Amino acid sequence: ELLQKLEKLPPFKSKGVEYVYNPLIYAAETHQDYVRKYGNGAVRNLFVGMNPGPFGMSQNGVPFGDTKAVREWLKIEGCVTKPPKEHPKRQIFGLDCERSEVS
Repeated sequence: ELLQKLEKLPPFKSKGVEYVYNPLIYAAETHQDYVRKYGNGAVRNLFVGMNPGPFGMSQNGVPFGDTKAVREWLKIEGCVTKPPKEHPKRQIFGLDCERSEVS
């Protein structure tokens, strides 16, 4: 529901900003798998980050999630596509990403 409201906002435009990634869209399946598996407890929490790390949530759709841990420890599954415009030095490999998030 929140994502649908956010999608109705006008496109982000700022001088000098050429690439905008929204993993809640292109990694929606893995994000939803994460929310279904780990966001259904008695305590209601929402993890919000300022910007997704290039080798964490940007790759896999899981907040603060190193891809190897997301794939092997959390057992998150799903298809990750690519953003509409991808930076050549920040390509999206989804759950196949081999680099680690250091933050």
